[in-house]
Amino acid sequence: MTSLADKAILSGADNCPPMWEKDMHDSWKSKMELYMLNRQHGRMILESVENGPLHWPTVEENGVTRTKKYYELSVTEAIQADCDVKATNIILQGLPPEVYALVSTHKVVKELWERIQMLMQGTSLTKQERECKLYDEFDKFAYMKGESLRDLYLRFSLVLNDMNIYNMKLEQFQVNTKSLNTLPPE
Repeated sequence: MTSLADKAILSGADNCPPMWEKDMHDSWKSKMELYMLNRQHGRMILESVENGPLHWPTVEENGVTRTKKYYELSVTEAIQADCDVKATNIILQGLPPEVYALVSTHKVVKELWERIQMLMQGTSLTKQERECKLYDEFDKFAYMKGESLRDLYLRFSLVLNDMNIYNMKLEQFQVNTKSLNTLPPE
């Protein structure tokens, strides 16, 4: 039986950004970047995140320099200004309430993104702990009674993907041996 969420994914619905999950920050970051790129003007949205917002141009009137109003921007500048807002919105929508409360005061998307990175990636000790957890998870990975081969494969792939995100290296024979030894008995 297929759930409504599965049907939405299969039909191509992608109107909600990926939700951040504890201990899955690097995976979330990667999915979030892909989500942004998949939006209209995705490259401009991602540039807002990586390089900061549009530096609003100025205009001189009667010897006084002022910042242009939105309606005075060129088409490209207006699109970039809109992308700045979209980027902030996408990121904030992908955060659970407890994380949102910690970062919602940041209105500049680049600062918001950097604050989230700082909060979630933590120190190198936190990364070491995560790597240790992943090696442990790989070592202890086992078939769960009643689990389908598809579900087993998906769980195993998630572990390997998370290890890959952290640039943790495994030899191919280790992966092959583990996957074969994990298969359920006939």
